Amino acid sequence: MNELVLFDEIATAAGMRLGVATLNADKALNALNLDMIRLLDARLSIWDADDGIAAVLLRGTGDKAFCAGGDVRALRDALLADNCYPNPVAEDFFTREYALDYRIHTYRKPLLVWGSGIVMGGGLGLMAGASHRVATASTRIAMPEITIGLYPDVAGSWFLQRMPAKSGLFLGLTGAPLNARDALLANLADHILPQSGWDTLLAAMAASHWQAEPAANHARLTALLGELGNLNADTLADSALQRNLPAIHTLMNKGSLHAIDHALRHTAFEDPWLASAAKTYLAGCPASAAVTWEIFRRARHLSLAEVLRMELALSLNFCAGPEFREGVRALLVDKDRQPKWARPTLADVDSHTVAGHFTQPWRAADHPLAALA
Repeated sequence: MNELVLFDEIATAAGMRLGVATLNADKALNALNLDMIRLLDARLSIWDADDGIAAVLLRGTGDKAFCAGGDVRALRDALLADNCYPNPVAEDFFTREYALDYRIHTYRKPLLVWGSGIVMGGGLGLMAGASHRVATASTRIAMPEITIGLYPDVAGSWFLQRMPAKSGLFLGLTGAPLNARDALLANLADHILPQSGWDTLLAAMAASHWQAEPAANHARLTALLGELGNLNADTLADSALQRNLPAIHTLMNKGSLHAIDHALRHTAFEDPWLASAAKTYLAGCPASAAVTWEIFRRARHLSLAEVLRMELALSLNFCAGPEFREGVRALLVDKDRQPKWARPTLADVDSHTVAGHFTQPWRAADHPLAALA
C-alpha cells in the first residue's frame, strides 16, 4: 500500500537540504484524511527543528490536483455512525486540520506550496498559509462549501477578509472558481510558474546557496521564484475576478444578505463567470450563506488563532445539524445534486439559528486549540 504522504530530502549546493512532502492520493484528488494530516504535521515539526533543512516544499501527486479538500464523505459516515455532540471523529479531524493550517501560516522557514490543478477547501487551507504560493495555468481554486451545507473554513474566515472589494465574501457565498491570474489578485498565490516547471524549480533550489538564517532564505526563495516566473502571459486565461470586481463590490455592499440574495436571484448577469457564481449560490445551502455573512462580520478584527478557535466550534455545530450531511449526500454519495435543505430559503434561517452555530461546546480554557497564540 502506498504511503499517504511521501517525504524526501534533497541536498543543495551549500550542504543544506530541502524537505519535500507529496500528498499521495491522486485517485481521490489528494483529498485530506486524518492520517494524512497527522503525517504532514509531524514531519513539518521535525523539519522545523532540523537546522539542516533550509526550506520545505509541498505538492500533490498526479496532474489533476494539489488537494481537492478534506474527505467529507468519510466524515459524513462518521457522523451517521455516532450522533453524539460534539462528535469525537469530527472534533479530532478539525482540531488537527486547523492546527496544521496554523503551523503552516506561522512556519518560520520558507514553505512553498505547488498549487497546480484543483485547490479546494482544505487544500486551500494548506496553500493560503504558505510563505510562497505557486500557481500554474491549470490552477483552479475555490471554496465551494455552500454546495455541501458547510462554510469556508480552514482559516477562510481570516484570509477571505484580506481580498479586495469584499471579493472574499463573494467567493465564500458563491464558491466561484479562480484561475492563476485571479489567485494573484485575491492574495492566494504569489507567483505563476509554467505547468511543467516543477523539475526546473527543484533544480534551481538545489543549486542555490541557502543559509542557516530563515529570513535570508525567505528572501532568496522569493527572488528565485521571481527569476523563474517568466510564463508567457498569452498562455494564461484572463482574470474573471478582475473583470468583475466593480460588479462584485456593488453586490457585496447592498447592506444586507437579503438584499444580496435578491440581486443574485433577479439580475441577468451577462458575464458567464458571474452568472455561474450566482447559479451556484442559488442552489447552495441558505444556512451556509447566512452563517458565512455573519462570519465575515465577526471575524473582521480577529487574529488567526481566534479565527481557528471560532471555526472549530462552527464546524462541529455544522456537523451536528442536518445541512452538512444532506449536502454531502446530494453531491458526493447519491450524486443527484438535489439537496433537500432543512431550511430551504434564507427567510427560514433566523438570527437564533445563525447564532447557534457560534456556540462553543467547551469552556475557553478547555478549547482544543487554546494553545494557539
